[in-house]
Amino acid sequence: MKINVYRWHETPADIRQKILKRSETDIGGVKDIVAPIVEDVRKHGDEALAKYAKKFDGADISAHQIKATEEEFAEAGKRLDGKLKDAIRFCADNVRRFHQAQKDREERRWLIEVMPGVWAGEQISPLPSVGLYVPRGKGAFPSVMYMLCMPAIVAQVPQVVVVTPPTPEGRVDDASLFTAQVCGIKNVYKAGGAQAIAALAYGTQTVPKVSKVLGPGNSFVAAARRMLADVINPGMPAGPSEAIIFADDSAHVENTARDLLNEAEHGPDSASLLVTHSEKLAAAIEAILPNIINELPEKRREFCAKGFSTYGGIIITRSLEESIAFCNEYAVEHLQLKVNAPENVIPKLHHVGEILVGEYTPISMGNFGIGVNAVLPTGGHARTYSATSIWDYVKRTSLAMNTRKGFDALKGPIVTVSDYEGFPAHSSAITKRETEGLKEPPVDAILAAE
Repeated sequence: MKINVYRWHETPADIRQKILKRSETDIGGVKDIVAPIVEDVRKHGDEALAKYAKKFDGADISAHQIKATEEEFAEAGKRLDGKLKDAIRFCADNVRRFHQAQKDREERRWLIEVMPGVWAGEQISPLPSVGLYVPRGKGAFPSVMYMLCMPAIVAQVPQVVVVTPPTPEGRVDDASLFTAQVCGIKNVYKAGGAQAIAALAYGTQTVPKVSKVLGPGNSFVAAARRMLADVINPGMPAGPSEAIIFADDSAHVENTARDLLNEAEHGPDSASLLVTHSEKLAAAIEAILPNIINELPEKRREFCAKGFSTYGGIIITRSLEESIAFCNEYAVEHLQLKVNAPENVIPKLHHVGEILVGEYTPISMGNFGIGVNAVLPTGGHARTYSATSIWDYVKRTSLAMNTRKGFDALKGPIVTVSDYEGFPAHSSAITKRETEGLKEPPVDAILAAE
């Protein structure tokens, strides 16, 4: 079994570029496949969704069976093991608490007095609608369901729509459907891939058109989101899984090897890297990793084997600082930090979706139940995007007001700038304004308004 090992300072530029780009290279290559699917859904709606459910998911459903029914929700709960249901409730509640804390840290409406009589601030409102993409294909992911649904509910989005690929039996996966119910979501539709994104963008006879789409997906989903960016807010780029285990000599060898498999087992397009300046650790991981991969079931074993020979592997740097620089350049989705004195490293990691600190915080903990959101930017987009949070489900509106005192203090400088830029109507709205006896805005009442 081949495990890629790179000494970063000796790695040729073209290989470096391939490692940094990972499966993003695949997204451009599928656009020609995605374009006709998107157009078909735009024209034919539910009929196209049913056709692609049969073609891609092996699900023989009609155009009238796209939406999960109340009976299907009830049956899913009955079929599901009680222990799993309890675990889903437990983890989902942690996610709810975390996102509620995010919301509570910011007032719904705030103002500061930037100078006497001049007030500026924001009003925060939920988005009118969101579409949440919960993938399937390589497995069922109820954890993605609660990661996406809980912040939508906490943010009080009026219309929340879930799309997820159907099983071959024409159902939504039982655990995913049960989880949607736990989160309070009723609108779940059996559609996956590029066709699901098109349905959310254009709307169909059954699937409502929404304002924004959120959730991870494969290269076809990612390509559809990019192609439809003028029709729908495509949300944070969340493609194939990726992880860095950033470690030094203090890391536990076997734990580290197992941690490397967390994201690698998601699929053949996943990227999992050990980044270390420890030659000793790198050699130990290279030696034991094949045996640990061979412990996995066949499908996951194949995914990991391919990943470590393509997008993944071991990056050996010359120093801790070079490892930090690599991580910031790579801008990974998940980073597990296993070094001495992590408090000195964390402030230097600027471009990472999430940082999980220490041997007791494997990526799997973050993926399922710590509370932080596991839907994170991929493909290097952690340079400019943040982890999914309550703020992905709301928008900010600027809010400003002046008293008479504030107006008088501002008018001179404002007119000066307006005149310089050649806007006489701007200036006259101030210089010719009647100001005597006008009502001033009730700042306290506005802040207190529900």
